[in-house]
Amino acid sequence: QVQLVESGGGLVQAGGSLRLSCAASGRTLSSYIMGWFRQAPGKEREFVAAVTWERGGKDYADSVQGRFTVTRDNAKNTVYLQMNSLKPDDTAVYYCAVRPVPLYSRSYRDYDYWGQGTQVTVQV
Repeated sequence: QVQLVESGGGLVQAGGSLRLSCAASGRTLSSYIMGWFRQAPGKEREFVAAVTWERGGKDYADSVQGRFTVTRDNAKNTVYLQMNSLKPDDTAVYYCAVRPVPLYSRSYRDYDYWGQGTQVTVQV
């Protein structure tokens, strides 16, 4: 089992920045993929970014490429999502998730463990 706890969401004006954190505990995470997803009201959960726990390789959705950065701190078992140049379209509940195989996936169905989510609201 893996437990995930997100934090760092909030209300920000367009153009602003937020940093989300995802603290992981439980099973050893080496060789896993850590993903960030988001879900806006009435929409399907969508992929945002992913990072490999062991080597730090990264993958980003086109919609956030160049604005968001995903990093991990192995010593703290924590993954971060730095979000810059935020837009109202970025408003959603953001979730971190674990895919317990070392292969990238952008489908939320391939991730087995999920945090509770943190709300990000971007005002015009």
